[in-house]
Amino acid sequence: MGSPTTSREAVLEAAKKMLADGLVEGTAGNISGRLDDGNVCLTPSSVAYETMTLDDLVVVDLEGAVVDGHRSPTTEKDLHLSVLRRYSEIGAVIHCHAVHATMFALAHEPIPAVIEEVVVYLGGEVPCCAYRGTGTRDLGEEVAAALADRGAALLANHGLVTCASNPEKALHNAALAERTAQIVWGTRAMGAPIVPLPEKVNTDMAGVYRFIRDNP
Repeated sequence: MGSPTTSREAVLEAAKKMLADGLVEGTAGNISGRLDDGNVCLTPSSVAYETMTLDDLVVVDLEGAVVDGHRSPTTEKDLHLSVLRRYSEIGAVIHCHAVHATMFALAHEPIPAVIEEVVVYLGGEVPCCAYRGTGTRDLGEEVAAALADRGAALLANHGLVTCASNPEKALHNAALAERTAQIVWGTRAMGAPIVPLPEKVNTDMAGVYRFIRDNP
């Protein structure tokens, strides 16, 4: 089975929806999608999502060399390419600055998997990566390692990254991680203890995540 692929149109649509859903502000965040020819479509650096068009998107090979486009690719291209090189079953990566998820990233604390759908779609708790400099290969390798069995990870002191077979599903994962972070934050604000899911539920549903990921 080949790697899942997507289109430039899907990358652009997800980028605009990421802004509309409040997962980023301004020109922050970035999205990638694996194309049919094996190259990767990336959002450009410092271009507003409201006015972004297909012509603004940049296509690079898996080593990061630009093969199509007149703009510079996102400065976080190594983050995206490290994941796509390592996992053939992944077709898209999203990095955003969702508010509640970023609160957990600032605390270097994972978002716990206390809701069943988090285990099904994200594979379990959302781990926090060790801090690495923005835009570096070290950050890319750190994130790729964290996403071995997860659909989302936190970037310490920075934000959230998610992956899936296509941009739409990666965006769903980002929204789910953010919603869960908000729910956990709110429960803690209530002063109530958070009761974990039974371990058997975690184990069984993590198997569902693995199946979905391996059979996009």
